Amino acid sequence: MTRLEHANITVPDIDAAIAFLSVVAPDFRIRHDALAEQGYRWAHVGNDDFYIALQEPHVGIDPLPPQPSYTNLGVNHLGLVVQGIDGITRQLDDEGYRISYATERGPHRSRAYYYDRAGFEWELIEYHSADPAERNRYS
Repeated sequence: MTRLEHANITVPDIDAAIAFLSVVAPDFRIRHDALAEQGYRWAHVGNDDFYIALQEPHVGIDPLPPQPSYTNLGVNHLGLVVQGIDGITRQLDDEGYRISYATERGPHRSRAYYYDRAGFEWELIEYHSADPAERNRYS
């Protein structure tokens, strides 16, 4: 079976990214946090099975801002399966994170889309069914 093990994203502020991930993925921990030989910081934040590789821009590089989702080439969002989506979205709202799409509630899954401080969009999904036919319904 194929599964996604990690995603690697360059962020302007690793600590801000870790703060966002600590809300949406409370089971994540900092697996590694270091400076590369070239002087930029990088970290792996996740659990035993999956992680997000966070990296600062290389030293001396003036990075471009993130591209608007759905209009340019590139990743539009990353989706995380969560537990307790209502509590997570409440905490994100309380901490001033900007919502992209309101929580979509259905009998088999609930979804919400939020932007982190860098402007990256994240989809949060909570499944209410173990049946793939119900979980993956496209209508």
